[in-house]
Amino acid sequence: MKQTFTSDHLLRYIYKETSASETLAIDAALRQDDALWSKYEMLLQAHRQLPKATFRPSKAAIQNILAYSKQPAVEKQL
Repeated sequence: MKQTFTSDHLLRYIYKETSASETLAIDAALRQDDALWSKYEMLLQAHRQLPKATFRPSKAAIQNILAYSKQPAVEKQL
């Protein structure tokens, strides 16, 4: 039975979030299906154009989280 792969599968493949068996299946499908390969290339090109942003919380935000985590459970409910 031939498995159908969606854009979601391809995105997970691009981001390396697929299991080993999914990766092998998608690899094989990409070699055999020109339409799937075209969709993959389009998504890969879009992925490469995304900015490589990294997000870091401010020191104040980290301190607030740490202070909150030190509160007793009863205090947190109030």
